[in-house]
Amino acid sequence: MPDDSPMTPPDLSVDLLESCADVPAGLWPACFPAHLEGEWWYRCLETSGLDDQFRFFYAVVRSGDRPVALAPLFLMNVPIDLVLPEGLLPLFRLLGRVAPGLRYQRTLFVGSPCADEGTVGVLPGVARRPVLERLADAVTAKAGAVGAPMVVWKDFRDSDLPDLDWLAVRAGLFPMASFPGTEAPLPATGGRQAYFAAMKGSRRQQLRKKLRRSHEAVALDVSVERHPPPAVMDEIFGLFWQTYEKATTKFERLNRRTFDLLAAEPVSRFVILREQDGGAIIAFMLCFVLDGRMINKFIGIDYHRPRDWMLYFRLWEAALDWALAEGFSSIQSGQTGYAPKIEMGHSLVPLTNYCRHANPLIHWIYARVARTIGWATLDPDLARFLAAHPECAPGAIVPPSGGCPAD
Repeated sequence: MPDDSPMTPPDLSVDLLESCADVPAGLWPACFPAHLEGEWWYRCLETSGLDDQFRFFYAVVRSGDRPVALAPLFLMNVPIDLVLPEGLLPLFRLLGRVAPGLRYQRTLFVGSPCADEGTVGVLPGVARRPVLERLADAVTAKAGAVGAPMVVWKDFRDSDLPDLDWLAVRAGLFPMASFPGTEAPLPATGGRQAYFAAMKGSRRQQLRKKLRRSHEAVALDVSVERHPPPAVMDEIFGLFWQTYEKATTKFERLNRRTFDLLAAEPVSRFVILREQDGGAIIAFMLCFVLDGRMINKFIGIDYHRPRDWMLYFRLWEAALDWALAEGFSSIQSGQTGYAPKIEMGHSLVPLTNYCRHANPLIHWIYARVARTIGWATLDPDLARFLAAHPECAPGAIVPPSGGCPAD
């Protein structure tokens, strides 16, 4: 009988490249298949002019001369507000006036600054754990070389945790709960009626009420577009910037070039709402179509419009109708902004960071603080949700889909 057990590759080494174009031919599609944001995504980020925020690397793990794994990395000076618990922030903000370097923590991440889930792509048939261990050694060495005391393996799904828990013991990492992802499974048949029927009755009634009020308040035209012309992109980016300015959690700051590059990719679609009276664009959603599912990546809304237009819900309605018509299996909507996403039927998908600080004392402090961090401490919407649904806390039994239902 053939031996189907994973191969433990001998003589592992790691090359750290500074351009996705330098990754060996064929490794991107083999390690980042169609359902993941692959080479095209990192090429857009790398060439967007985000150098003031990020520096990108690509770790290629080799067994002898054969590439067997690929992991994107990025270097970032993370604002300390996103790192420390709220109780310590006033002290560090005060100290930051005297020593500006204390306002940021230089961090080397395994993952992507904008992708919602971390991925280490390993070729089929190759044992993951030796690859992860060798990669961890290379990442730690690179962090030292670039002056980054903090290493973070960013936003990994529960399916990755057995291997990462194993790695944490060997590489001195501690786990820390991250903002969960959100995902809405779509019915194979029955369209919008079937989608609403799967929701809890009270949520379904509230959502339908909001949509009805919005339709009564404003008439909108809906379109799904590819490669919008420059004038349309001007309006789209203006709405994105409004939404970015309004956000309370800001990790990355994208620019117009990022949007132009993404708009040129075959996977990109723009769901656009236009006011029928005048034709102005008042909301959009940039989506990626990846292997039968839709990634709701970026949105923009004109917040100067009346609140009773409820444009967020109208935008979701338009995206949902399009996704159902296309036969997509799910819509992934990313992190933060949980209250309306839960209301619209999303499940919560646990994600975990694994971290290491070069200073043993700071590492010990951070590890202890990490034990106190959970969904309820990360986001007030999640705190309210968990108060009503404690069974949905990370570690509780979740449905086979891998996320906690919104009802």
